[in-house]
Amino acid sequence: MAEAILTRLLASQLYTPNNLLVSEPQTPRRAFLAQTYGVAITDRNQDTLQATEAVLLAIKPQILDKVISQLTLEGVEHYPLILSILAGTPLNRLETAFPNFPVIRVMPNTPATVGAGMTAIAAGTNVQPSHLTLAHTIFEAVGEVVDVPESLMDGVTGLSGSGPGFVALMVEALSDGGVASGLPRAIATKLAVQTVLGTATLIKETGLHPGQLKDNVTSPGGTTIAGVAKLEEKGFRSAVIEAVKAAYRRSQELGK
Repeated sequence: MAEAILTRLLASQLYTPNNLLVSEPQTPRRAFLAQTYGVAITDRNQDTLQATEAVLLAIKPQILDKVISQLTLEGVEHYPLILSILAGTPLNRLETAFPNFPVIRVMPNTPATVGAGMTAIAAGTNVQPSHLTLAHTIFEAVGEVVDVPESLMDGVTGLSGSGPGFVALMVEALSDGGVASGLPRAIATKLAVQTVLGTATLIKETGLHPGQLKDNVTSPGGTTIAGVAKLEEKGFRSAVIEAVKAAYRRSQELGK
C-alpha cells in the first residue's frame, strides 16, 4: 500500500522525488525504491521525523511498538502530521506513541494503486484544519476521500478496506460461471471485469440506487430474474453482509 501511495503521489506530480524520503529496513528493497522512483532512502526511521509536512506510517500493526522504541521523540521541535494506515490501530494508541503530534488515522484500499482508491480518514486531538486539508490532498491523489468519526473506522475497514477482496472473488465467480456456460476463460474474465466496472460506474455517475438498477434489468420471466432468484436461494446477499461484518470484527480485534 505504501508503494501504491508513493507511485500515485509521483504520478500526480503532487510531490517530486526530491520531496520524499522513504525509510526501509531491507537493503535490496532500499535499492529498488531508489532506482525505481528516484526518492531519497534511509534505514533510520528517526530521519523521517525531519519531514516538513507529513510522515506516512505504513507498517504492520504488530511491530508498532518496536518501531516507536527506535524513535527519539524528546526534544522534537517540529511536529509533522502523522498519517497512519495501520489496520485496527486506534487514535489513542497512536497519540500515546506520538505525543503532541497531529495524528490522522487513515484507511485506504488497494485500488489506490491505479488512482481509484477509497480512503476514509479520522482526525486526532491535535489535528488542525490545515492538517485535514493536507491529508485530503495526499489521498485524493489515489482516489476519493471521506471524513468519518473514528468509531466508524472498523466498519470502513470491513467494507472498503476488505471489499476489494470480496469484489475480486465476485469477478472470479462470474468468470467461472461464464466458463461453465461454454465461454473461453479470457473472454469470460474480460466480460466479468467490464461488467463489474461498468455497473459500478453507472451507479456512481447516475446516483441510481443499486436496487433500482437491479429492477431495471430484471425483465418479467427473463434471464436476470432467474439468476437473482438463484442468488437469493443461495444466500448471496447474506453472505456478503456477513463477510463485511466478519472483517469488521477482525479489525476490532486487531485494535485490542
